[in-house]
Amino acid sequence: MVGFKALCFGLFCILFASHIYTPVPDNVEESWKVMALDATAKTCVFMALFLEKIGIMRFEEFLSMIFMLDYTQPVSDEYITVTDNTFIDVPVRLYLPKWKSETPRRAVIYIHGGGFCCGSFKQTAYDFLNRWTANKLNAVVVAVDYRLTSQYHFPVQLEDGITAVKFFLQDKILRKYGVDPNRICISGDSSGGTLTAAITQEMQNDPEVKHKIKIQALLYPALQIVDSNLPSHLDNEHGILLTRDIAIKLVSLYFTKDEALPQAMRRNQHMPLESRHLFKLVNWSTLLPEKYRKGHIYTEPILGRPTYSLPGLLDKRALPLLANDSQLQNLPLTYILTCQYDLLRDDGLMYVTRLRNVGVQVAHDHVEDGIHGALSYMSSPFHLHLGLRIRDMYISWLDKNL
Repeated sequence: MVGFKALCFGLFCILFASHIYTPVPDNVEESWKVMALDATAKTCVFMALFLEKIGIMRFEEFLSMIFMLDYTQPVSDEYITVTDNTFIDVPVRLYLPKWKSETPRRAVIYIHGGGFCCGSFKQTAYDFLNRWTANKLNAVVVAVDYRLTSQYHFPVQLEDGITAVKFFLQDKILRKYGVDPNRICISGDSSGGTLTAAITQEMQNDPEVKHKIKIQALLYPALQIVDSNLPSHLDNEHGILLTRDIAIKLVSLYFTKDEALPQAMRRNQHMPLESRHLFKLVNWSTLLPEKYRKGHIYTEPILGRPTYSLPGLLDKRALPLLANDSQLQNLPLTYILTCQYDLLRDDGLMYVTRLRNVGVQVAHDHVEDGIHGALSYMSSPFHLHLGLRIRDMYISWLDKNL
């Protein structure tokens, strides 16, 4: 009997290991560490799915609980004063350089990633990045939190971001923190990149906004879900840290808890009949550089007859790639960073093309050995050289252009 139990346990371990194992491409540095981080992340996802399946807690609630284990307190140091505050009712963390400045400082507003369902500026990696930004650029940094999809759906997250940005852009607030109103950047990674792109579009096209954003920075952003069969989706279907199934689940939760949406997205049949006019805005066969189209044949998403009604699927505020050309041409100088081994790679690449087509200045860095979420791994014991390299690319661009 003991032998049989041991055999069953061994078989389970083998099946589980095969389920979470993902080969790491040869050109990815620190491959053993990447493999370990990927296995850890996928084990957490497996547990979240299992607990949801047996009815103990929802998928997003378990992930949020795991992320909260990494939260930090606002600790100041000899260079930067760090405080937690609220802009109206939106939580923010402020990083203020201590040394005096004879001129108003630059400012960076940073919006964190986490698939809309988890994460916070309190995470160690984001605290490290924002502190580093404030110190290296002698800049005021405002890190913004937003309500998560465990309780709230679109457009709440966007509304929180806009509320925080508009509050900060008031003359009296800029004066309070010694910020130059002509040198303000909005940045974000992953789902934070989604919100950054949407907020920038809204702010730049709003005639009532007095102070416009000088530059925006989008780090491996998610920008559309009209087509769930992009080349990067298929190439990285079982990718490092972020798989196609998990990406679909996370983005579905942005709109609804109805399981019909992710089921339809897996078949690329989730868009309603009235959405055909949007396909040209995300047509990868015309918007992707040739090297990223190789080996793939374009087929239009299949128009469905969904049982759900989700206006957000047609809304550029949720999916910034759906903005028309006239809405894009007012955008500021833009930095976009994409990673080769990232499910979201093609979203960023298509946005580069669309912005350049309407005359927006775009700086684009493509990391050939990059993976999604690398900025989350910049501090011990989980630091990756890749994360630090991406940080330095981003900070260097900000320093030259802000």
